[in-house]
Amino acid sequence: MHVVKKIEIIANSFELAKILDNLDKSGVHNHAVIRNVAGKGLRGTTEDLDMTMLDNVYILAFCMPEELKRVVENLKPLLNKFGGTCYVSDVMEIRSVRCVASM
Repeated sequence: MHVVKKIEIIANSFELAKILDNLDKSGVHNHAVIRNVAGKGLRGTTEDLDMTMLDNVYILAFCMPEELKRVVENLKPLLNKFGGTCYVSDVMEIRSVRCVASM
């Protein structure tokens, strides 16, 4: 087990490609995307069934602690310009080197 940084981003789906491109440029090449995220924030409820182009997405990615500064430097201008939130936390990554079939 080792410590990694968990990056959680909630943003407008219109900006998804730019966010993923910036993550990739920062050295974060793996991610998960959950589309059609609804919720309530400071601006109120974000769910709007009539405006599917404006749906929110949730992006989950992980990076090594030493990569985080570059990730924040690349994402912050984009999120400041187009909106969205980003949370970073410490988590433990567990890598299994044993194949389940061999157990």
